[in-house]
Amino acid sequence: MSARFDPVPDDRFTFGLWTVGNPGRDPFGGPVRATMDPDHIVRGLAKVGAYGVNLHDDDLIPFGASARERDRLVAAFQQTLRDTGMVVPMATTNLFSQPIFKDGAFTANDPQVRAFALQKTMRAIDLGAELGAATYVFWGGREGTEADACRDPRTAWNRMRDAIDFLCGYVKDQGYGLRFALEAKPNEPRGDNYLPTTGHMLHFISTLEHHEMVGVNPEVAHEVMSGLSFPHAVAQAMACDKLFHIDLNGQKIGRYDQDLRFGSEDQKGAFLLIRLLEGTLGGKRYDGPRHFDAHAYRTEDEAGVWAFARGCMRTYKILHARAEAFDRDPEVRALLAEQPDAALDPLLAAGYSRGKADALGKLTIDVDAVARRGLGYERLDQLLLEHLLGVRGG
Repeated sequence: MSARFDPVPDDRFTFGLWTVGNPGRDPFGGPVRATMDPDHIVRGLAKVGAYGVNLHDDDLIPFGASARERDRLVAAFQQTLRDTGMVVPMATTNLFSQPIFKDGAFTANDPQVRAFALQKTMRAIDLGAELGAATYVFWGGREGTEADACRDPRTAWNRMRDAIDFLCGYVKDQGYGLRFALEAKPNEPRGDNYLPTTGHMLHFISTLEHHEMVGVNPEVAHEVMSGLSFPHAVAQAMACDKLFHIDLNGQKIGRYDQDLRFGSEDQKGAFLLIRLLEGTLGGKRYDGPRHFDAHAYRTEDEAGVWAFARGCMRTYKILHARAEAFDRDPEVRALLAEQPDAALDPLLAAGYSRGKADALGKLTIDVDAVARRGLGYERLDQLLLEHLLGVRGG
């Protein structure tokens, strides 16, 4: 096995306590692995080459723990971070596991639920800031419905807006310097979730009071499960300068949220995603951590969990190398080269003017000749596959 693709902290790969710590429970069966202590997880991740660890509040501090127990657990966790050199780039709040959130958290009809959700999130933000997190993620797992008549969706969106505006104000007032990243999902655990795609989230952000400090956290599975292109969602977020964090995993189209090992499904999609994130085509590179929100198969013991974690990171690095080779390939570069046209280029850039409109209106374009021109995309796609399969390039 080539050491070239072994992960190192400089790769900035991260995992959640809830990912490698998943005991293999599913809706049809209980745990198959022992629950791992958070400090044990951090030490294990450090050994396999990860850069950092992310967490929900309840992953580290049991729900309902006393202030004294909370402080003891945080102090021990911080010592483990120092011992291992690991960091906490991102934190989030569990607003979905407890029964009180059965009708949502920020969007619930009961104002006491909404108040408790804000209270819990403020405390969790305090924890994230204490651990050094730079990004705070919001996944609205219960923000949706089964019985859609329970509320006007516009009411839910307004409640969500009020909550995010409030929490932005809280972060600014505390001087934390955190940025928020909103995570979309079309359904599950609710029948339908509000703000179901990254595109929905990007528009929602534009309506916020402090929109400059809020971006998105797209997840592979959450877009792919409904048949959408994840690279397109990420590209849109990057074009808007709103890709504040990213969740990497594997997913089959049309299934429940599987959270499979990154690259274990749709290698072509993963290749195109990494090509975007790493800027191998020439665009701006994503400079945040590469976070794996995935779980080991239920068949695995703890050794299998660490093999899963290494596999996520190695696959990313292998696909990164393949993307670099693809975009260096002279034949690929020739197929992708734009054909400059001194007459047309000035007319197609930098917006409208009356002069450009007049010039465009007078153009004579041989429509049939342009339509007959082959673009070579079959060859381009074959070259992509040959690079992906390792029979061409480095």
